[in-house]
Amino acid sequence: MSHLEPILEPAIEAAGYRLVRLRLMGGKTKTLQIMAERPDGTMNVEDCAKLSHALLDFIEREEPLEGEYELEVSSPGIDRPLTRLMDFSRWAGHEAKLEIAPPIDGRKRFRGTLLGLEGQDVVIEAQGQRVSFPFRSVVEAKLVLTDKLIQEDLKAREAPHRSVGASRSDQNGVN
Repeated sequence: MSHLEPILEPAIEAAGYRLVRLRLMGGKTKTLQIMAERPDGTMNVEDCAKLSHALLDFIEREEPLEGEYELEVSSPGIDRPLTRLMDFSRWAGHEAKLEIAPPIDGRKRFRGTLLGLEGQDVVIEAQGQRVSFPFRSVVEAKLVLTDKLIQEDLKAREAPHRSVGASRSDQNGVN
């Protein structure tokens, strides 16, 4: 978890969004990547722009970053990363790729169908076997783009008041 997450997450929530993932990368000029969504799980280009402007104002006022940086705000997209415990139950039934540490029986990468949660443990069916491991051991996880996931996304887009635009980044550089 980035040291910026507890600083920026309240600002993201105050703007009406949920933080999905935050990454700070780079050398001389840093890149702050924010992946976010509305509480209903949608995020369009206008939302990215709105959140980007709110975060630029917040960062300029609070100065949690030193030096030059670029801010990139994007939606999680269809094949989204799974970063919160609730993501593993919300996306149960869909295919995912996961990397864990430490490995289980020498294996650290899994691909299979998410079965949900048992307490704080993630449960997945991989290669015909049911595997569970603590959420805290998940290093990286993301949904796999499948026909089922695409169909669910299309249905969500067609639902009233749930239109979603392209998952494009809104980039703003500040010097």
